[in-house]
Amino acid sequence: MQALNRIQSRQVDQVAISQFGFTGLVLMENAGRGVADVLCSLGATSPVVICCGKGNNAGDGFVIARHLFLRGIDVRVLIWGDPAHLQGDARSNFQILRHADVQILERAEQHEETATDFLADATWIVDALLGTGFRGVPRAPLDAAIEQINRQSAPILAVDLPSGLDCDTGDCPGATIRASVTCTFVALKPGLLQKGGQEIAGQLHVVDIGIPDTLVDAALAFNTT
Repeated sequence: MQALNRIQSRQVDQVAISQFGFTGLVLMENAGRGVADVLCSLGATSPVVICCGKGNNAGDGFVIARHLFLRGIDVRVLIWGDPAHLQGDARSNFQILRHADVQILERAEQHEETATDFLADATWIVDALLGTGFRGVPRAPLDAAIEQINRQSAPILAVDLPSGLDCDTGDCPGATIRASVTCTFVALKPGLLQKGGQEIAGQLHVVDIGIPDTLVDAALAFNTT
């Protein structure tokens, strides 16, 4: 299976939407439901804590939370930052989740003790803080969030790749999630195949989000012309 770098991953999404008629909401729904499937296959029980930032990775986290809730699992969502800054599909899925009976702690950085209590009780922790677009060193409040999550005893599942890991190089220059399992979308990412990435990604699952191989090939061809 071909590994898709940061630019290629973005191109696949763009071509799926612009050339093949997908919507961002459909892709995010498929991604989140796929991760929920993996968690359930691993025997996840209540409670599961979903840790979110403010990008599309957080949107995936909101979908995961909703699908686990619909399957009878107690879910708690921690958001580092102001949800008012959420945009696009992530914002839409946050608004949907607010109508479910799910505990949501907004601005978790301002409620460290409550966030720690939630995390300490978790059977699984889901890292939906930073996605493939991230590069560099995680900044406040996410750097502290990553360290707080890593201190817990529960296994961690990373969404697309562990937060703090560079998608392309596998470099981890700052705080980085140490995952037990990583669910990456469509294809592996180069950073997950580097020594540093392999050490912190844990067991790898490639999650199908409904994009056929022919579309991936078309996206990559489109990207090089």
